This record gives sequence, C-alpha cells and structure tokens, in this order.
Amino acid sequence: MNLSNPRREAADALIKWEASGIFIDDAVDLMLSRSELSVLDKALAATLVYGVVERKLTLDYMISALSKRSADALDRETKALLRLGLYQLMYTDKIPEYAAVNETVSCAPARSRGLVNAVLREAVRRGCKPFYPDPDVCGEAEYYSIRYSLSEFIVSEWIKDYGKDTATALFEDTFRRRPMTLRVNTVRTTQAALSERLAGAGIECKPNAAAPDMLDVPSGHVTEFAGYDEGLFFVEDAASRICAASLGARAGDTVVDVCAAPGGKSFSLAVDMENRGEIHAFDISKSKIRQIASGASRMGLDIIKAEPHDGKSPDEKLSGRADRVLCDVPCSGLGVISKKPDIRYKDEKSAEKLPGVGYDILSASAGYLKDGGRLVYSTCTLRRAENEDVTDKFLSEHKDFSPAPFCVFGIDASDGKITLMPHKNGTDGFYIAAFTKN
Repeated sequence: MNLSNPRREAADALIKWEASGIFIDDAVDLMLSRSELSVLDKALAATLVYGVVERKLTLDYMISALSKRSADALDRETKALLRLGLYQLMYTDKIPEYAAVNETVSCAPARSRGLVNAVLREAVRRGCKPFYPDPDVCGEAEYYSIRYSLSEFIVSEWIKDYGKDTATALFEDTFRRRPMTLRVNTVRTTQAALSERLAGAGIECKPNAAAPDMLDVPSGHVTEFAGYDEGLFFVEDAASRICAASLGARAGDTVVDVCAAPGGKSFSLAVDMENRGEIHAFDISKSKIRQIASGASRMGLDIIKAEPHDGKSPDEKLSGRADRVLCDVPCSGLGVISKKPDIRYKDEKSAEKLPGVGYDILSASAGYLKDGGRLVYSTCTLRRAENEDVTDKFLSEHKDFSPAPFCVFGIDASDGKITLMPHKNGTDGFYIAAFTKN
C-alpha cells in the first residue's frame, strides 16, 4: 500500500469523515496537519476529498451501476477508493485517466484491488461521463437527489417552497465557486488604500457586485494577506454584509447581536457605526466568544463587548435599551451548501426543531428594543419553515411590531423582508426580515 500517495491520504480522511461524523473541514485539517505530502500533493488530496463529498450520492449511484452491487454493501475503504477513482475520471480534466486508475488501485488492499480496478476501467470504457437514473422510473425526488447529490429532504423542500424551475437553478448553484469577499475596516483604512495594498502584494481584487463596499479576492489563506495583521479587513459574505446594513446602525447606537458567532456581522456593524457606540455580541459558546473578542481586538473595534449568553434567555440589564437588535439565528444552512458540502446531506430530523428555536430567540430578543427601534431576523438558509413562517408568526403574535421596509445597495425590501438567492444575487442564500417596535 502506497502511504505517500495523496489518494491514500484522501481515502483515510473520507473514511474518518463518514465513520466518526466529524465535519469534512475538520477531517481535511487533520489530514493536512499530519501528512508528510508535498504542498502540491496536499492540495490534490484536499481537492479530491471535497470533490467526493460534494458528489457522494452521484458517485454511489454510479458505483452501484458499474459494480452490479450496492455501494452501501461495500466496506468503507473500498467505497472511499471507488468514489475517489470515479471522481477523478468523471469530474476532473487535469488528471490523466491512467493516473486516476493506476494510482487509486495501488492504494487498495489486496482483497478489493480487483474490484476497484474493474469498476474504474469500466468507467473508462464508457467514456468517463457521469450518468443518472431515469426520473420516470425512480421518481422526481430521487432523480434530483442523485443528479445533484442532495438529500431528498432538501430537494423536496426547495421544490415545494420555490417551484421546480427555481429549485433546479438552486441545485445547479450548489456547485458554483465564488471568490472570497472582504469587508474593509474603514476605521483604519479606505477601500481604495486596501485595494492598492493587496494589488501590490499580488492579490487581485475588485468591488463586489452585490455589496460594492466589499472586495472580491481569490480564495486563500487570508491570515497571510497583506494588511491582515494590521486589522485592515475581515472575511464576510456579501449576504452577511447586506444583512448587517439592513439594521441601519448609526454611530452612538446601542446594538445587541444575539447570536454573533463567528463575529462578521458584529464587526460590520462596528464599522458602520464608526466604532462609536456599544455592541453587545452574544453567543452561547465561550470558545466562539473568545474568537469574536480576538477579531475585534485585531481590528481595533473596541465598542464590541463579546459575552457568552443564551439567545433564548435575554439579559435583563439590557431590556428596553437597544436601538438595534440582530437575530441571526441557528438554521439548517441550506444557503451555504456551496461552501459547506456536509450540509448537502441534511435530513428532516436534523432541521425539524429549528423553526421553534428561531422563533423563541426572536421573541426573547424583542424585549431588548426601545420604542421605535429596529429588529432584524436573519438566517443563512433557504427554507420557508425557518424563514417566512417564523416571521409571519412573530408579527401575528407581537402586535407592537410591524414590518420595516429597507433598501440596501439597490436591493429593495419594500415589505420589510427579502430572500437573497445565490443564482440571482451572487451571494450566499440568505433571508432577512426587519421590524420596527411601534
């Protein structure tokens, strides 16, 4: 067995991911921290791992068809190697077929080497083209699930909530790669100055189309970018920026960010407020609170007070004191699948309690607000049960609140709520609803 083969390392990471249930990012980080591979081979191993996770259901369907036995019946090691081999053959164009087959087969144990070799060579014989089941035979939900490697729960929810055409566009968009976006810390620099600094360091950047006060940059190790140590920027998706801007926070305001981790919106609000006022950044996780505090310190945003706190149990000391309250609640994350491939396989059980959690946090947090203040509820998911159903219920049961229309960067929410769609807005999928306390 070739232990220096990046495919072997990738297979081990995939086995650990599936066997232990850890997040794939953690499995990859563990692989890279322990590996003795070259820089290029580490990059290849990571690419293969993420690619396999992203296409898992499609790959398993093809394994079953090519091997004439169910992928579920195979042991984890054999299945991981077959997934890796087929991914290279079907979805990469820079790895020669012979390398994909031979290098993957060399990683297989003696008991399954013949099977791995036979399946991969059959894929080559068929032209290395992905194939899918007949929807008339298997049914619509199963077809889309296999075709786009998404759980049938997600497929059914999106078709029910948005119709087949929009749902299909969302399915396609889960494979799209977008640049990383940076919010400029204008407390310390300007967008023009940071752009010049990054360009001078060889990092191409341009204003983001959806949020023009942000910069698109190539994905990379952001801690190595020029200006990071000086706190000149932080990473934030444009949808998160739009959400923070919808709050309308101003210098001198008192703001409560109820579920603040990992901190991007708190940082964005502090910049909007010119680092004047007060932001209470709460989260239930003490380790995440430490991360928020560290980030605020790096950027000199000293109006942020990061404290551990449960969003469903408001801090009575702040009751009726806040000018602005942000509730970016825990959600199923269906708007960020392209960044977090683990989410592709969420089932109904994992999401069934989330609408109730979101509603409880929203209702509890409403008590922070002054009369005339603004409350924003947001999620990074695309699911009406966690979005419109929650905010409609909130309005029906809290008669002292009404929708607050807003317009951010030309995005008009005249009824006080908007769903940002990745395939239309070029951002993460995101739901934002704003309310005024009458």
